[in-house]
Amino acid sequence: MASGTLLYSQSGGVTAVINATASGVITEARARKIKVLAARNGILGALREELVDTSKESAAAIRGLAHTPGGAFGSCRYKLKSVEADRAKYERLLQVFKAHDVRYFLYNGGNDSADTANKVSKLAAEFGYPLTCIGVPKTIDNDLAVTDCCPGFGSAAKYTAVSVREAALDVAAMAETSTKVFVYEAMGRHAGWLAAAAGLAGNGPDEAPHLILFPERAYDEADFLKQVQKVVKRVGYCVVVASEGIQTADGRFVADSGGGKDSFGHTQLGGVASYLAGKVKDALGYKVHWTLPDYLQRSARHIASKTDVDQALAVGKAAVQFALAGRNATMPVIERTSDNPYRWKIGSAPLDKVANHEKMFPKGFIRKDGYGITDKARTYLEPLIRGEAYPPYGKDGLPNYVTLKNTQVKKKLPKWEG
Repeated sequence: MASGTLLYSQSGGVTAVINATASGVITEARARKIKVLAARNGILGALREELVDTSKESAAAIRGLAHTPGGAFGSCRYKLKSVEADRAKYERLLQVFKAHDVRYFLYNGGNDSADTANKVSKLAAEFGYPLTCIGVPKTIDNDLAVTDCCPGFGSAAKYTAVSVREAALDVAAMAETSTKVFVYEAMGRHAGWLAAAAGLAGNGPDEAPHLILFPERAYDEADFLKQVQKVVKRVGYCVVVASEGIQTADGRFVADSGGGKDSFGHTQLGGVASYLAGKVKDALGYKVHWTLPDYLQRSARHIASKTDVDQALAVGKAAVQFALAGRNATMPVIERTSDNPYRWKIGSAPLDKVANHEKMFPKGFIRKDGYGITDKARTYLEPLIRGEAYPPYGKDGLPNYVTLKNTQVKKKLPKWEG
């Protein structure tokens, strides 16, 4: 029987299914008699020694995580720098791990989280501390390298496609006397996967979305306005889906809100939909509506993809298995084995092949005119939004989501002054 404690931590922007991964982790660990602690608010909780004892949660509560959105233990945007620049923080992590006999560290997040887990594994080896570090994939951006897709993306993609289809019906009904152009903003700083998913809402040039703007393709304002006008004249209205990260040919973010940076060092984007709507109104005179779904697109568990939920649970279970097998500095990934019928399995990838790599939306997935998706893209995307996994609903008509006790273990170290 394996000895030691497993520490699980959630990082970055949460998704509709990151708690399903947590459920998979804890359920598998319990089956193998492994104690699981969870860091409160991501890596900050580990540094502060704010650790949740998951054994205090009932089996029903842990099962309920699988249909509950958000981050049950709290997440954070807090990037550790290199070991040389942030050595004191890495050493503090090891002190906390030693104090609580943590032998397995599972970090559930994206590129930066994979990088952190990889660095922690190397520092532990330097100090001779027996620690197995596993990166657990999560991101709605779908931009992690190696893995075919990322848990969290399928549900956000389903929300996007459904929302665009429904909004398009609304616009079509009112177009003759009211709104002619509708602009929908999708998350995606550098990669256009989520904007592309909107393309599943319709087929053919006359079905919404009529125009998709990808970060992988330079934004040409004159051409964009020309395309909008052509669509309105042909169809009677135009639905536009724009990735938040679209850039001009000189590399400037269209929605750059003044050059500010978030805690990960990323440019703070300010709302591309409102910008585009203003340009359409001023240049073409059409009545325009726009929307910024923001957190809605990543938290919509009520319309999650069953494929996504199944994969989120599977990577959680596999992460525990990898940890107990001593597969240090690895990540469970999703491998597509067949398109038709759609089949997948869990594989593995070394963290140094995932960390700080970004998987962009392929050129072959973008329509020749640059404003839509190809059949290859549909073949890739469609299975990921397939199936329903509705949460249970209460008599009040609302989903029954789970709130954990989050009972913290007693601290053993001096307060962290970072």
